[in-house]
Amino acid sequence: MAIEIERKFLLVDATWRPQVVRSKRLAQGYLGGERASVRVRIGAESAWLTIKARVQGASRAEFEYVIPLADAEQILAELSLPGRVEKIRHHVEVAGMLWEIDEFLSDNAGLIVAEIELATLDAHFERPAWLGVEVTEQMRYYNSALAERPFSAWTAAERVPSTEQPLC
Repeated sequence: MAIEIERKFLLVDATWRPQVVRSKRLAQGYLGGERASVRVRIGAESAWLTIKARVQGASRAEFEYVIPLADAEQILAELSLPGRVEKIRHHVEVAGMLWEIDEFLSDNAGLIVAEIELATLDAHFERPAWLGVEVTEQMRYYNSALAERPFSAWTAAERVPSTEQPLC
């Protein structure tokens, strides 16, 4: 079983943009499930089926499989739940670590979230100046939650995250 350890943060500004090494547009839909998030994601020329435990926090079980692009397109068209997540994923390297910065589009436009995958829960990483408040524990920032209730539907109060930040 694979375990994903991922922390999510909002950004304080756009000073990360000149550091982008590559970007790709992604579209994804969800197939549902109470105990797991089942996602089909399509990139420019590839597609994946991903199953993640539906739990809150930085660590959760994750299984990911490459699937034929035509199959992914058919699954999204015929089997996925209403609500899609579309985004541009930017890759930024800081101190030898890869940050994935998701710039959401469509119903989630205006939301930008930075993610970093870690080898352990207590792994140290350099905190770039553009990094803001951590939202790892806030489920509304998970892509599956954004598919069900997009950023455009959030109240003004929901758009203000908790300011508590764990130490890095």
